[in-house]
Amino acid sequence: VRMAARAEAAGAVISLTDVQKIVKETSGFFRLDTDDGEYYAKAVIYACGARPKTLGLPGEAELVGHGVSYCALCDGSFFKGKDVAVVGGGNSAFDDVLLLSERCRHVTLIHRRSSFRAEQILVERVKQRNNISFLTDTTVSELIQENGQLTALMLKSKIGKDETLPVSGLFVALGRLPDTELLTGLAALDENGYVFTDEKMAVPETPGLFAAGDCRKKSVRQLTTAVSDGTVAAVSACTYLEQPK
Repeated sequence: VRMAARAEAAGAVISLTDVQKIVKETSGFFRLDTDDGEYYAKAVIYACGARPKTLGLPGEAELVGHGVSYCALCDGSFFKGKDVAVVGGGNSAFDDVLLLSERCRHVTLIHRRSSFRAEQILVERVKQRNNISFLTDTTVSELIQENGQLTALMLKSKIGKDETLPVSGLFVALGRLPDTELLTGLAALDENGYVFTDEKMAVPETPGLFAAGDCRKKSVRQLTTAVSDGTVAAVSACTYLEQPK
């Protein structure tokens, strides 16, 4: 709230509305079609972020912050000395397992397939840890909670066997979905939908368009890197606006 107040005091206009479409017109201006009408701008900074892929289970959203997490780096320390589980089979899942194994009493990796997408070197590192176990060909079918706190997972294997795994925490590492649909036709996206930018946060295909934060193609997605991206994008946008047209 204080940041918004300071921005408004400096002359910024804040509009809490949904953008439906972004168009680069022949005049060089961007037209943003929103729920409150059309906005025009010479430069646009796109910072819509990315959302984690969820399990889609009943009660999952309510248990976020109460045993369910999508960021081991952010929340792992809250589960020191406890038993936790990680769902996933890629590099992110294995990175999370390694990180959590240094803090937690035991970590169970749950994966729906028998093989992993993670790099073999990560798989081997995980196998060397004594407090890590694997449950392959297995999915989480239910989140069990008590008094609003996650207490266990109901698991289902491919052969149809059900079992209960008591845990204090569940880390979902199935990847993220960048909110970049509005950039279709304006920016190049990678196979996962992340937007490519240069070091100035500029989108090369569309002059005047910048991207910052988790929607951008990069290796680390944390609050600190998003803020850094935003700073660079803002300075770059100002420099772009000052250029003679």
